[in-house]
Amino acid sequence: MKVLDGKALAATIKDELKADVDAIRQAGGKIPHLAAVLVGEDPASQVYVRNKVRSCEEVGFRSTLVRRPATITQEELLKVVHELNDDPDIDGFIVQLPLPGHLDEEAVNLAIHPHKDVDGFTPVNVGKMTLGLDCYLPATPNGIMVMLERYGIETSGKEVVVLGRSNIVGTPMTILLSRKSDPGNATVTICHSRTKNLADHCRRADILVAAIGIPEMVTADMVKEGAVIIDVGINRVDDSSKSRGYRLAGDVDYDAVSEKVSAITPVPGGVGPMTIVSLMMNTLKASKTK
Repeated sequence: MKVLDGKALAATIKDELKADVDAIRQAGGKIPHLAAVLVGEDPASQVYVRNKVRSCEEVGFRSTLVRRPATITQEELLKVVHELNDDPDIDGFIVQLPLPGHLDEEAVNLAIHPHKDVDGFTPVNVGKMTLGLDCYLPATPNGIMVMLERYGIETSGKEVVVLGRSNIVGTPMTILLSRKSDPGNATVTICHSRTKNLADHCRRADILVAAIGIPEMVTADMVKEGAVIIDVGINRVDDSSKSRGYRLAGDVDYDAVSEKVSAITPVPGGVGPMTIVSLMMNTLKASKTK
């Protein structure tokens, strides 16, 4: 059984990005600049943004953190987005989700200029992805595609099951894996909360992508021998044996499933680091396409 170590692969790609940035600096070019907007004090969001800022520093990117209180109005947040759109020094930016409940996430997303949408969430980039055109791909699905490619996981002609249909992971994952590309050319089934006989679908999968947000939902009896498991989930599970009172678990029962499969991503240290490095790849691309 092979562990698909996203943390180690992300470190390799960061070294490659750093070499690119060093070359840009030596040539007197513009250093890539990523901005992140963080609204409120959500602990998980603060961790994610802190990791993104630290990763920028590691490869030599410039980074800007725009913090705003949870009480910010919709109009005030849209003003921040428009200012970042208009700032020629910012190559790309993200608005960290989730936002406080009184804010309209869809309206904020629609306000981001597609050329600075390094998260790949705006309709222009999603539409281009669907058509197979050059664009900024959503960070998590693209990170998974890079992982499959770098680890030599064959996808052509394979049966793939994606658990979850979110616009951030599940739906774009089905598009990327079914496209005429490498990796790609897979036969993809998307499953969700209304899917009947879910376990039967899962057992057919050569590659199973779990992005459904339910801790350890995928059990050993739901996967076939030799399958490849991509676990996108990261859930807090109460655990009194841990000093912090909880442990992190994926959507897959790792201990049981790992005994049956040919390859699996760990949680943490699997898909998460690849999401961040994919965001940075998009930012480098944005800095070169002015």
